[in-house]
Amino acid sequence: MDEGPALTLELPRVPDAPRIARRRLAGSFGSALEERQLQTATLLTSELVTNALLHGQGSITLLASLDQERLLVEVIDEGHGLEPPAERRRDSVGGFGLRIVDSEATRWGTHQGTTHVWFELERSALPN
Repeated sequence: MDEGPALTLELPRVPDAPRIARRRLAGSFGSALEERQLQTATLLTSELVTNALLHGQGSITLLASLDQERLLVEVIDEGHGLEPPAERRRDSVGGFGLRIVDSEATRWGTHQGTTHVWFELERSALPN
């Protein structure tokens, strides 16, 4: 499998971190993805970075790579693992990030005992 473009980015722990991540992801992969594909990727990236910012600790690292088959995005912080999501009422604001990732990503997961969350978007499965 041929490796395509890759992105490694240390994000500041500031409210603009999700915006910075979206812009850098778009700058790195925007020319290789259809507009709808890029929108999905930036939305999911924003959700994971926001979670790292709100619930994580220490530095935030964004890793992303693209090949012919998939886009892989990983967000890592220095927390101690993910807590199970709390039940949310339909009218609550916030708290639905991982549900969005679950509904839009081809696959997603975590590395046990860490705050290393990833998602994949299969290029053939991405909407055009």
